[in-house]
Amino acid sequence: MKLIVGLGNPGEGYSETYHNVGFAALDILTARLSARGFSFDKKSNSYLTDITAGDKVLLCKPQTYMNLSGDAVSALARYYKIAPHDILVLYDDIDISKGVVRARLGGSAGTHNGMRDIVAKLGSDGFARVRIGTGIKPNYMDLADYVLSRIPSGEKPLMDKAFAAACDFCAEWIEGKPWQTLTVAVK
Repeated sequence: MKLIVGLGNPGEGYSETYHNVGFAALDILTARLSARGFSFDKKSNSYLTDITAGDKVLLCKPQTYMNLSGDAVSALARYYKIAPHDILVLYDDIDISKGVVRARLGGSAGTHNGMRDIVAKLGSDGFARVRIGTGIKPNYMDLADYVLSRIPSGEKPLMDKAFAAACDFCAEWIEGKPWQTLTVAVK
């Protein structure tokens, strides 16, 4: 079994924000894979769905709030006995330009608190990650205000292309196609 996790914050107030690009990309992947709708799983405090693509692939949107994402991921990994190398996490990255998507097997959590929590609670950084660039915050904004701000309508076409590129990486990972570190810039 494999696990793909899209990171975000629960609730309508956070939808379409930079911090919820993991949820947005996972929604596109779910549609692309013709997975049924998400249903709430109380044990992991997550919305889950699954597909069968050779292996069973569980798709997850934690409802724990971003900084506690490790609670959901570690609960699912323990319950389903999923090894870290069979986990992929989609998330926002302020250190990458908008329109850039970077996929990598393993590595540090960087400055992302949700990823730090996952690494700490899994006890491993040996899982795949697909980082979706949201760009550096403007100087006049606090970091929290920036990542929780709505994506401007003028940026949505670019971000939609980035989500599609992130889904391409996920599809390759599901199929077992090898990649170490890949970067794509959409326009």
